[in-house]
Amino acid sequence: MDADQLFNLSGPIAMTGWALLAVSPLAPRVAQIASGIAIPVILSLAYTVLILVSWSDADGGFDSLANVMKLFDSPMVALAGWVHYLAFDLFVGAWVVRRARRDGVAHILVLPCLLLTFLFGPVGLLLFLAIRAARTLLAPRPIEA
Repeated sequence: MDADQLFNLSGPIAMTGWALLAVSPLAPRVAQIASGIAIPVILSLAYTVLILVSWSDADGGFDSLANVMKLFDSPMVALAGWVHYLAFDLFVGAWVVRRARRDGVAHILVLPCLLLTFLFGPVGLLLFLAIRAARTLLAPRPIEA
């Protein structure tokens, strides 16, 4: 398979995980097994294979922005970078859902966090952490006698 075909496979796999997270209150265990473990593992394995078969042929490196940009001139390395994002962002999204459920954060507040995590990774995580912090700060405290 070429990079375009693999790219076209990776998106629907990741989107399945995101869809499960969006409806996770209906089947929380299924959502966590699929989105928090199975799909990130599949994507991580794909990433590992992509790196193993393409890294040695890639120009560039991590010592400057120009060299990082050169790494992504290779379609297979660019695809590996994309799959890396898909795996990690989905894993973070599953953590957000799991943590929100544990902390009693309403799923309606989690949905924008998931959308932002899907689109902009750390922005969604930051929003979720802000919601958790605000919830903690605004929570009523017991009156001591």
